[in-house]
Amino acid sequence: MINLVMRCPYPIGSTYIEEKGGTAFVIFSEFATKVELQIYSEDQKYPKESVELRNRYGDLWLDFISGIKPGQLYAYRIHGPYKPNEGLRFNPNKIVIDPYAKAIAGTIPIKWDDSLFDYKPNITGIFEFNEVPDDLYVPKCVVVDSNFNWEDKEFIKRGIDLKDLLIYETHVKGFTILNKEIPEHLRGTYAALATKQVIDYLNDLGVNVIELMPVHAFLDDKILVERGLRNYWGYNPINYFSPDARYSSSGSHGQQVIEFKKMVNELHNAGIAVILDVVYNHTGEGNHLGPTISFRGIDNLSYYLLSSNDKTYYIDYTGVGNTLNTTHPRVIQMILDSLRYWVQEMHVDGFRFDVAPVLAREYEKINMNNALMIAIRQDPILSRAILIAEPWDLGPNGYQLGNFPLEWAEWNGKYRDIIRRFWRGEMLPYGEIANRITGSRDIFVKKDIFSSINYITCHDGFTLEDLVSYNQKHNEANGFENKDGADENFSWNCGVEGPTDKQEIIELRERIKRNFIITLFISQGIPMLLGGDELSRTQKGNNNAFCQDNEISWYSWELDERRRRFLEFVKSAIKFRKENTALNFPKGIIWFNKEGKQVDQSAWNSTTNFLAFFITLDSKEYLIVLNAGEAFEFPLPEGKWEVIISSYKDKGVVCSGKEQVDKKSATIFIKRV
Repeated sequence: MINLVMRCPYPIGSTYIEEKGGTAFVIFSEFATKVELQIYSEDQKYPKESVELRNRYGDLWLDFISGIKPGQLYAYRIHGPYKPNEGLRFNPNKIVIDPYAKAIAGTIPIKWDDSLFDYKPNITGIFEFNEVPDDLYVPKCVVVDSNFNWEDKEFIKRGIDLKDLLIYETHVKGFTILNKEIPEHLRGTYAALATKQVIDYLNDLGVNVIELMPVHAFLDDKILVERGLRNYWGYNPINYFSPDARYSSSGSHGQQVIEFKKMVNELHNAGIAVILDVVYNHTGEGNHLGPTISFRGIDNLSYYLLSSNDKTYYIDYTGVGNTLNTTHPRVIQMILDSLRYWVQEMHVDGFRFDVAPVLAREYEKINMNNALMIAIRQDPILSRAILIAEPWDLGPNGYQLGNFPLEWAEWNGKYRDIIRRFWRGEMLPYGEIANRITGSRDIFVKKDIFSSINYITCHDGFTLEDLVSYNQKHNEANGFENKDGADENFSWNCGVEGPTDKQEIIELRERIKRNFIITLFISQGIPMLLGGDELSRTQKGNNNAFCQDNEISWYSWELDERRRRFLEFVKSAIKFRKENTALNFPKGIIWFNKEGKQVDQSAWNSTTNFLAFFITLDSKEYLIVLNAGEAFEFPLPEGKWEVIISSYKDKGVVCSGKEQVDKKSATIFIKRV
């Protein structure tokens, strides 16, 4: 029976209602002709019961089933026409994961098999209907009890002020899997991030926000599995509500939800906020030749952007085969429901949106005032969350740095590129370097400096250690003939590529690393440190380690003296930043050239590999000198200047008059009376 008048009495997804002794199941499908709920036993092999959802409210199918409790495994079979050229890919032989499932029992898929495809994959060029069931290979959804005894309510109330954010980007598994101070059975899991060892480390380091690479349940690509690799990074989602079970130490039948909540609870109680890297731009089902795991088999025509010429094919603005249709009302609802779920139910503090322009896409047009972007802005929950955009995608006009709404911060790729080029020794316009250090106000014209997320390295690219050690990428282990990953070709004047025993080269590399750290933490905006950079983590030159779930990507905690010294240096730079949040609000800035004279308009537009500036912060006067060129004598401003942090000088040294500035060096001075 179709009821177009009454509203659906239950939320989309599976909702356990204790007082009624059962669970409500609701799923969206506009073009389906029949929907069957599949109830599974623990072995997950074949359904022990099949229930047709006979109640329908518009495009929502639903039923309430008594006796279904938390821990119950389920999936769906969706009936409808199979007409790929019209965008219809229904195949009831394929079970599909509930897009609103709060937990999924296992890794997706358990094993790659031809039955996972709605067509017969061994027949080239023909989409012949595949009748083989795939129950054995698709993990099942889990009914979850949402109850949890939160203790972090005070943190949720106050949060962390934007001006105080110090972001640490990391990976749940890679961060802890080799840390021998953590109990072995917890390493690499959500629970590990909640241990005293990790929390003490983060607090000692000085960061107050941990940004986790994707934790939404995701798919290991077939091409990677066949090569003995995994999708380590996780940018291949198949569900937007369930924390991936591979990071759970306690189980996958709902236990991963509790474990995730405990992690957030403990981090909050230690004063550390949690941001999730989220991927609402595409799904792990890939292009037209991909598997049918969830969305494709539920309502392909609604969930994805399809070609207007032949709806067999997908529009790909993301580079991974498909693009989520963020113009469709139900897709908009799913994204909003997912975001609110993670804030309200899981207590996360914000999100970094991967390939974020897709959220504002109306096919080839970018509209920052489209329905989804306005809904996020107006939502009373989401408008108070931390919102960070990766401001580019692969579609037309996809580079949108500086164009996101006022409430959004953005990864500042121009900051990264200019600061890297500067410390490489390139001659760049003085004003270009200065603008990047002072919040990129020329980019964020209508926004404040906290729109700029400043970073030198991130998960995508070289680590800081590798950035100064390799002139070319070395991604051979990925199996793509070293053609994957960005071409980050650098020459740091270090003499050779890769590790070396030549002490002078090692020392120069360490100095350049310290230069980067000083620059990052004196720059206006929000600094983001790539997790492991403080440990001098190397990926052996691999700048696209997305598939390396091994020691190429994992953090090594065995620190020699060189790495220990650098870790302490990073701590000191972060400490300086925390003690001087007024860096974002100086009373004035005076810029100097190499001759110690104030920079005029001519010098502002001229190229340089040197920059120095004087600022007053809370009645303290600082001088910051950044020299990416050769050594020379620099006339210090009048007075005595004490070294606070330097990439080459000892702390506490007092200087005056003409000062020998070493090559490729950075120093922060404070004026002493």
